[in-house]
Amino acid sequence: MRPSPPHAHRARGLLGALLTSLACLVALLTGGPAAQADTTICEAFGSTTIQGRYVVQNNRWGTSATQCITATDTGFRIIQADGSVPTNGAPKSYPSLFNGCHYTNCSPGTNLPAQLSTISTAPSSISFSYVNNAVYDAAYDIWLDPTPRTDGVNRTEIMIWFNRVGSVQPVGSPVGNATVGGRSWQVWSGNNGTNDVLSFVAPSAMSAWNFDVMDFVRQAVSRGLAQNSWYLTSIQAGFEPWQNGAGLAVTSFSSTVNKGSGGPGTPGSTACKVAYATNSWQGGFTADVTITNTGTTPVSGWKLAFTLPSGQQITGSWNANLSGSSGAVTASNVSHNGELAAGGQATFGLQGTASGTFTKPSAFSLNGTACTTA
Repeated sequence: MRPSPPHAHRARGLLGALLTSLACLVALLTGGPAAQADTTICEAFGSTTIQGRYVVQNNRWGTSATQCITATDTGFRIIQADGSVPTNGAPKSYPSLFNGCHYTNCSPGTNLPAQLSTISTAPSSISFSYVNNAVYDAAYDIWLDPTPRTDGVNRTEIMIWFNRVGSVQPVGSPVGNATVGGRSWQVWSGNNGTNDVLSFVAPSAMSAWNFDVMDFVRQAVSRGLAQNSWYLTSIQAGFEPWQNGAGLAVTSFSSTVNKGSGGPGTPGSTACKVAYATNSWQGGFTADVTITNTGTTPVSGWKLAFTLPSGQQITGSWNANLSGSSGAVTASNVSHNGELAAGGQATFGLQGTASGTFTKPSAFSLNGTACTTA
């Protein structure tokens, strides 16, 4: 997603606002939510709400050509998408829906912004409907910032590209591959002049998926593009069209952010130390990794994130499940070692190949919290 201009929040759309107010009035009179008729938005930055919890926005900012969307009970569809822009630049818009805050427009009842250290899980689901004769990407956006801001552009943007059609590509350049949420992705990293962008591109089109947003957040943390003290400000999904786009639709969307001690924990409750003992030779290495919970509260379920130095690739492991084999890697517990009592330890092992001078990873984070090294 490319963020809207600073004035975007002013344009909400009279029709959408009236319908939202009517729905609220009916809910008050009847004691429950009103069924919502489809709402068409053609105003550049017009928006409305659906399900009483998500904002749907037209968000046309890169062209003066007409774009219209229709918000449905479960998502939205693009019904008119005139004009085109060069595919070697930014798209013409980002029609989308979101949980959280976008340029002071916050979705009803959202608990975002939320500090990463307080989030245990953030389950989400999305389904798309695609069309031919258009150039676009189907994108899922996760926004992170050092402050709990509800306006303007955040520091780091995580993009998940479920599909791309045409010669378009993410911001920056490819930096390798990673397995996140049990799926393989091509990873891109760069800066659009305003914020850092970390993109995960599916190797083939995905029409639907259920996943945990925090798996991607931990990737950003392990790559130094966020910290556990930062905030998750919004979760968005939609399309970036360059040419045409009528008929593209988000057919369903859900986003929940759960807080509690089951994941990263509250600030200060998780502290850790990592020992990374290695045996290396020309072309290969093994590593025995020991995690020590140096905090005062237990950790139930752990994920250790780190980045392998260039030229190294993991070929096997024991006592841990791995996401990624080169670059950013996340090791998570297996059934018998998921509980880390205060002062307790868990140990797992790695085997891999290496080229050039062998070095150890420089940093580790446990459930999003930076660890010291032994």
